[in-house]
Amino acid sequence: MRVCGQEFSKEMIIRIQRTIDKEPGLTRAALSRRVCEWLKWQTRKGKLKQVSCRVALLKLHRRGEIQLPAAKESPWRRQRKCGAAATTAAETERKWTGKLEKLQPIELIQVGSADSQASRQWNQLMDRHHYLGSGPLCGAQMRYLVHSGSYGYLGALAFSSAAWQLEARDNWIGWSDQARRENLPRMVSNSRFLILPHVEAPHLASHVLGMVLRRLRQDWMERYGEDPVLVETFVEKQRYRGTCYRAANWIEVGETKGRGRQDKDNQQAAGVKKVFLYALDPEARDLLCRCEAVTQATPDACRRRQATDWAEEEFGRAQLGDERLNRRLVRIARDFYEYPQAQIPEKCQSRAKTKAAYRFFEHPNTPMKLLLEPHYQSTRERIAQQKIVLSVQDTTSLNYTAHPETNGIGPIDSRKDGAIGLIVHDTMAFTVEGTPLGLMDVQCWARDGRTFGKHHQRKRKPIEQKESIKWLKSFEAAAEAQQQCPDTMIVSMGDREADIYELFQLALENPQGPKLLVRAEQNRLLADGQGHLWPFIERQPLAGIQEIRIPRRQNRPARDAHLEVRFGQVPLNPPQAKPHLKPVTMWTVLAQEINVPEGVEAVCWMLLTTCEVLDFSQALEKIAWYTRRWGIEVYHRTLKSGCNIEERQLGSACRIEACLAIDMVVAWRIFHLAKLGRETPDVPCTVYFEEAEWKALHAYVTKNPVPPSEPPSLHTVMCWVATLGGYLGRKGDGEPGTKTLWRGIQHLDDLKEMWKFMATNYAPHLLSPPVSRAPTYG
Repeated sequence: MRVCGQEFSKEMIIRIQRTIDKEPGLTRAALSRRVCEWLKWQTRKGKLKQVSCRVALLKLHRRGEIQLPAAKESPWRRQRKCGAAATTAAETERKWTGKLEKLQPIELIQVGSADSQASRQWNQLMDRHHYLGSGPLCGAQMRYLVHSGSYGYLGALAFSSAAWQLEARDNWIGWSDQARRENLPRMVSNSRFLILPHVEAPHLASHVLGMVLRRLRQDWMERYGEDPVLVETFVEKQRYRGTCYRAANWIEVGETKGRGRQDKDNQQAAGVKKVFLYALDPEARDLLCRCEAVTQATPDACRRRQATDWAEEEFGRAQLGDERLNRRLVRIARDFYEYPQAQIPEKCQSRAKTKAAYRFFEHPNTPMKLLLEPHYQSTRERIAQQKIVLSVQDTTSLNYTAHPETNGIGPIDSRKDGAIGLIVHDTMAFTVEGTPLGLMDVQCWARDGRTFGKHHQRKRKPIEQKESIKWLKSFEAAAEAQQQCPDTMIVSMGDREADIYELFQLALENPQGPKLLVRAEQNRLLADGQGHLWPFIERQPLAGIQEIRIPRRQNRPARDAHLEVRFGQVPLNPPQAKPHLKPVTMWTVLAQEINVPEGVEAVCWMLLTTCEVLDFSQALEKIAWYTRRWGIEVYHRTLKSGCNIEERQLGSACRIEACLAIDMVVAWRIFHLAKLGRETPDVPCTVYFEEAEWKALHAYVTKNPVPPSEPPSLHTVMCWVATLGGYLGRKGDGEPGTKTLWRGIQHLDDLKEMWKFMATNYAPHLLSPPVSRAPTYG
């Protein structure tokens, strides 16, 4: 159930009640701290949301879900009450009438601690002159005193957490329920505004509102780590007209229902109020409509600003705690894509941008996981458009032996004094045709050199203490995507290293979860005395013979292979070292090459899957799926050779990981373009290329400055880009590959900028008009 914007599972509620029962002396404050830690319920600045948690726990208590310990009134609260009652008002209540200029200089004093003199002054002013008094204020809050150098205190203001639901406001913003839950912290409410009744100065109220709104965003960001973009307030119709808010450029968007924050019984006793809003950011509505986590990963699952280019699409929804970091991420991604093989200074093209990139990589708010999260969301949206998606896992290493002073790296070789660097285990989504849809999960770590030589101990360790857990973590990422894309069948795939019994168990736990397809490495013992896996499947009748294309790898040329196909269902016993595990039942497909050429290693695949295999066509389907696993190896080559990630000299593994997050998406983009140019060759090139890019390419390749009236196809422009990278397009050359593409992209940006300069200054007729020239336009 969701309480105070936080999800409380049944397991969490049981855990809370058990803790209360085991520790009778536990206070509510101590309990709230623990619950916040368990749920990782914290602000952007990492501070635990204890107040929100205590409210949530109290609601669960009143609903009968838990039984809280008795509340204890703290001594400091009693002292504060007594002290507040004993203190007299400090302001001088003399009548003042005059012009605003006579009160200058006017300043805003930010109220800090609840026990400070400023806080007591604020409480006294509100309790004596505001019809709502000094409190309570809900949630996060910011208070100010208004002070005149020539008069004294003029009034006070307070801002607090925004209302959870408000029809007039929500209709004006246009956000979904999911977007509201995620982005409500970016709204604040002007919950108190007081100008002392004995001070009369035209335009004073609107002047004070303008002053506070100019600093509110920064003050709120510094205190809570949230960047507010919209402010709301409520003006009671029977008391005020809201003139000062209109004068300060607030807009009236409707009225409340008269319920108030605490009207759970719908008595509507609070009185109808006008709703006013003020945007602290010109794009407030678009920012609030963005969804960080989409419950159903479809393109229209939440309304958000239309992305302007691929970098906005993949990184535009990043939540790094500071909008400047979000914008910098998008800029760096664009720069990295335009010069994929270059070093960082060359990518950034200026000293200032280079320095900003280095600062970005070492910023504490830019870990790899946060940087990749918006790309994961875009990947899930693309997954939701497919019927079947192959979630391919693989491991690669990044070699930084040439940079031994880099902090946080470890051994990546089988020799103790061998190469050093980082290990990367990533998961990429592919269509069944082999088009990469994007990354689903990335894990990066350095091995501990102190554990070198202890490989023989691996069988005595639980899976959680071994590197093999990487396969289970990536499967869980696929399971999360499956939950968000229920109309798509996701198949998690791995090579022989993924032949892990715990992975089989995990895949069979949830029938609604993703399927599993891995290549077997071990000749496992079967249950019911049926012998071992390999001999059992080899005895099955021949289902048919299938021809497949084996791609070129290193020095081995591409070739056609003929495979004998057999299949069957097998019950697998757990490993001898893990007798506590239960037997599992899997489907098996065996593909063995016949008539193998001399000097060539025969193809022999034993595939284990949780997908049902009942006939030859279903067996061929699983073989066809497994052939797509090679795509991730092509992707790794693109990452290393095309983006030169192993050449990064950043001094620490943390900075390398931040840089790697961007390079991995850039490498996917290049790989995606290469595959898309083959899969959908006839779509217009404007799907992926800007107008200036394809026109510049046309002028360069064809030596004709006049572009065609209609944009060429994507395949044509892809070949033009590859031409810049050395692609000759001869009869036997085949389609352009990722290598010629990343080389060509290196030069594309220079061509584009030169073409734009020449066209703007010497041939403006080559540029598209800003509006349509059709005869019927207008």
